[in-house]
Amino acid sequence: MMTELARYRRLLEHDGWGNFAALEGLKAGPAPPKARAWMAHIVGAERLWLARIRQEPPTMPVWPELDLETCEAELTALQREWAGCLEGLDEEALEDGVGYRNSRGEFWTSSIADILTHVALHAAYHRGQIAAAVREAGGTPAYTDYIHAVRSGLIE
Repeated sequence: MMTELARYRRLLEHDGWGNFAALEGLKAGPAPPKARAWMAHIVGAERLWLARIRQEPPTMPVWPELDLETCEAELTALQREWAGCLEGLDEEALEDGVGYRNSRGEFWTSSIADILTHVALHAAYHRGQIAAAVREAGGTPAYTDYIHAVRSGLIE
């Protein structure tokens, strides 16, 4: 039986794989401006949440202006950093509260488990927007569904 922490590792593994698949689709074209903006936002948001878990100041805005090559470099680093973050946790730490201020300046506390769930769902939402924009521009979007990744052995 898979532990809760192992499930989060798998969820974040899918997140990284899905982000790269969507990025590769954009690099192959078409890459509408709004799709590129959403990809950069995925990077910025994941950087923000990782900084919050680490209790560090953010290193980039949540809506950064990044080209696809910079997105690729950032996604590579993020995948490594998320894995390292999860390696440093145990089951009990998933319920630890992380205090932070949102973009409106409001103070909130969220559990690490809720943050990890949010990160994965947030990126999936924007990958859906990217797919719709690519399809609207006449392209074929990347297939980033979780179950596809599992069935195909693309994630463990």
